[in-house]
Formats: sequence, structure tokens, C-alpha cells
Amino acid sequence: MKKQMIGILALLVLVFAGMAQAAEDATVTLIKNVNVFDGKGDALNLNQDVLVKGNLIEAVGQNLTAPTGATVIDGDGRTLTPGFIDVHTHLQWNMGVADHMYKPLDYQGALALVEAENTLMRGFTTIRDVGGSVFGVKSAIDEGYFPGPRIYSSGAAISMTTGHGDYRTPPTAPRMMGGPGITELEYAGLITFADGVPEVLSASRMQFRKGANFLKMFTGGAVSGLYDPLDITEYSLEEIKAAVGEAERWNTYVAVHTYTDAATRLAIEGGVKTLEHANLITEKTVKLAVKKGCYISAQTALFMSPAPPSFTPAQVERQQEAKDGLDKLMKACKKYKAKVLFGTDMVASIESKEAQVTEFTNRSAWFSNAEILRQATSVNSEVLELTGPRNPYPGKLGVIEEGAYADILLINGNPLEDLSILLKPEENLALIMKDGKIFKNTIK
Repeated sequence: MKKQMIGILALLVLVFAGMAQAAEDATVTLIKNVNVFDGKGDALNLNQDVLVKGNLIEAVGQNLTAPTGATVIDGDGRTLTPGFIDVHTHLQWNMGVADHMYKPLDYQGALALVEAENTLMRGFTTIRDVGGSVFGVKSAIDEGYFPGPRIYSSGAAISMTTGHGDYRTPPTAPRMMGGPGITELEYAGLITFADGVPEVLSASRMQFRKGANFLKMFTGGAVSGLYDPLDITEYSLEEIKAAVGEAERWNTYVAVHTYTDAATRLAIEGGVKTLEHANLITEKTVKLAVKKGCYISAQTALFMSPAPPSFTPAQVERQQEAKDGLDKLMKACKKYKAKVLFGTDMVASIESKEAQVTEFTNRSAWFSNAEILRQATSVNSEVLELTGPRNPYPGKLGVIEEGAYADILLINGNPLEDLSILLKPEENLALIMKDGKIFKNTIK
């Protein structure tokens, strides 16, 4: 017994010694002399220091002392903010639909990794990918092989026949009527077709089997769709409830693509949590969304950017209709205090995605600079937390406070006074830190 006790004590000594060594080995960075936007307030907290240990913020305050061996960065009065969050991205969509059908999947993955780094260098340390196969890209980033943001993924978007995701030729039959078992966009992991409750359940379960954190479903017409004009409602209430019920059994939620009142109200009745786009809804539906605790995931960059060259006249017309609806939507959201998320929905090419940052200044027509920055940080983080046990990063995001993940930007200038500085991230983002690791530092 005595020998056993000695052995146990020796083991405990080794364990505690290892913990102490790990604590010593954790990277420590002290960022001094900065003005902090904490993600929640209306103003900067002046003359602050931020201490980072490992991948977490350990302390925020004045006159913090740097531990021995710490890296010290003098912010020289720059603005320190949380890393930005974009909750409507498509990391895989970097080319036209036809290219996605025929380009090799490893090529598509390679472009997604390129765009992941571009996204991070624009200051977005976290994204929510709402339709696409980025599970391998996410793993490569999380394991440290490539630079990129944290990724919350829905996997393939769920579409009905003739829905927003249907780019098949008109004669192509669905699988239950003798059509192919899997089509090109399904093979690429961008779309999964499901008609009827049993198929919706199978499609939902398949995304969770792949590692989805939530589900994405097309429940209304589209700007860029081939067969679905903006006015139509996609999926029945029973089919929507099937996806929502499956998501709830996985302790997470459903996000839906929707534009009109009819499509949006049906989705809300079905129990979804985030309404992507919603440009054409009325005040009455905004009030209903607020009452039911839904988030409105609005975007402007998609609609206020030039139409892609590949757009047909009908698609250009629908883009303009969606753009025209933005003013009414945003004013109603302000009036009824809806939770408005910050997303961009940029697709088509790596070059066109450079317009992601215009989302900041586009919103100035309706929101204050502080409101916009909160949308891109702490408000967006609320939706990430809805993934519950499916959350791949269960911790505080979108805020600068003790215990939060060390996702940090140092900005030349004050975005609370001038958001346009964010249009030039290569010039004005002096430091980009994600998970305690510095990916860019131009401070001398």
C-alpha cells in the first residue's frame, strides 16, 4: 500500500509539473496603449492594455505588466477590436455554376483555401458558411496547415426540385422519377436535393453525418436561380418542420434562404432561427420575426455590387428588385429592434469577393458605426452560440473581455468615426490575431 501511495504521489507530481510547464510554454502577448472597442459598447475604452495567454484574453485594463518572456506590442493609440464575423459566406463558391459542375474537387478546395486566407486578411476571423463542402478546408485550417478563419458550416444547402439550388437541365428528372442518383452540384457538396419529408430528413441527417454545425434550407425564390423567381414559396410547412425537427434533435437550428413575406412567414412558422436575405418582407413580418426570436441575416454587398457578367436580364432585374427592398427592410428592423446580423453573401469569383468589406460602409445608410461594428462582432456571435453542443469553438467570440478567444484586430484609425478605413484592410489592419496567433503584424 505504501509503495502504491508513493507511486500515486510521484504520478501527481509529474502531472502538475507538466501542467506548470504547459502554462510556461503558452505564448503570452501584451498589447499596450490601445483604444478598445469591446464588441458591445458605443464608445472606445481609452488607453487600455490587453494581455493574451495561449488562445485566450487573460486581462484587459490599464498599466498591465508583461510576464517574463512575453511579446510586447505597442499599439501606439490604435483601435483594438474583436476579429470580425461574417455569418453569410460561401467559401467554396469561387467560380460560375458550370465550373463547379466540371472543375476537379481538389481545384475547388484549393481555391477555397486561397479565399480563406483572403478572408482572414480582411479581418474576418470567423465565418458562417451557409452552403458548400468546406469540411476539409476547415480541418486544414483548424490543424494549422493553412491560414484562415474559424468556420461554422451547414454543409450542402437543402433544395427542392426547381428550388434555388436546382441548376439541372429542364429534362433532367429527379431521382425518384428515374433521374440520376447524384448530380454534379451534389457531388461537389454544394447542394443536396430533397423532395418530401422522408428525403428532407435524410438530407438533414447526411449533413450532420458530415459534420455540419447547423442546417441551411432554400425556402423561397432567388435572384440567381434558374427556375425560381423571387415571388415563389419553396417547400411546404411539413418539409420545413422536418428539417427544423431534425436540427433540434441535434440541438442546433435551421437557417433559411428567403425573400418574400409568404416564404418568410412559412419558415418562421416552421421554427427556423435565421432568415437569410428577407429583403422583401413587410413590417408585420419583421414584428413576427422579433416576437419569435428569429435573427434577420441581411446583406447589402451582394445586391449593391455590379451584377456578374453571367447574369441573364431576368437575374439582373431580380437583383435590382432585391436591392430596392433593402431600405424598407432595414428601416423596419430599426423600428422594431430586430436582431440584424452582418453577412455579405459574395460569390462568383475570388476577385468579386474583395467587395466583402463594402458591407461596412453600405450599412451606414441605416445604422450608426457602433451598431454596424456590433453586428459584425457580438451580435453575430449570438447566432454562433445557437449551435449548442455542435459548436466547434465553444467559447466567447466577438468580444474583447477576460476569457474570450484571442481574435483581435489592431486598426490604423478609429472605425467608430470612419468606417471607410475598413475598405482598405491591406493598409489599415496593422495586426490580425486569431486564436492567439498573429497572422499579420506591420507595427514596427
